[in-house]
Amino acid sequence: MYLEFHQVDAFTPRPFAGNPAMVYRLDSWLGEGLMQQIASEHNLAETAFLVREGAAWHIRWFTPATEIPLCGHATLASAKVLFELYEEAGEAIDFVCQSGALRVTREGERLVLDFPTAQAQQVPVSTALEQALGLPVLEAWQGNELMAVVASEQALRACRPDLRALAELPGLGVIVTAPGERHDFVSRYFAPGIGIDEDPVTGSTHCSLIPYWAKRLGKQELSAYQCSRRGGELHCRLQGERVQIAGEAVLVASGRLYLNEA
Repeated sequence: MYLEFHQVDAFTPRPFAGNPAMVYRLDSWLGEGLMQQIASEHNLAETAFLVREGAAWHIRWFTPATEIPLCGHATLASAKVLFELYEEAGEAIDFVCQSGALRVTREGERLVLDFPTAQAQQVPVSTALEQALGLPVLEAWQGNELMAVVASEQALRACRPDLRALAELPGLGVIVTAPGERHDFVSRYFAPGIGIDEDPVTGSTHCSLIPYWAKRLGKQELSAYQCSRRGGELHCRLQGERVQIAGEAVLVASGRLYLNEA
């Protein structure tokens, strides 16, 4: 028995940049343990599994260590695969997941994610957070992730965190963000507690980043860049309780995973 997989680099127009994700389109669900093993085998930040349910696609995402409730770049990658390889009709694809209804729309070369905003509450800046990041933190916000606002893009790029200490902090991971030099804002994302030391480009963190920066900068449309080694550009828009996150994606590999039926 074999399963087809497709690897896509998301939030980039060229291969070997942006954030790689693995995509499996399934006829029916595999066991949860098997999906986790497959994700661990690929060892990418996320592996997405898709099963059609009515007019929508049910989507689940696994890191090498655990299942997560929301992922932007692997959803973008999944839409790329459905549109281009499986010839999904129309200009929009609806997904359902643990976090509710999602949609991806084609706009020229870009794919646009429509996600819910993520709420966060401002919390005191802890000594543990500053020590783990190794730099001063101006503000801290707690939601599903812990977000640290720092003074500049230069400071953000120079950050060399203590990953073991970060894994002990509350939340799925730690977002570090700052005003951008060429973009409205920049960010990085560290989630060693769920098997991702540093994610190259993270769509889901922008569900909290966009509302924060929209309010701070007084604008609804924003340009963003995630300053990882691979890097990725995101075109962002706040629309009420939803965010739109647009980017390009490129297919880089397809193949078969063989399963031992014994």
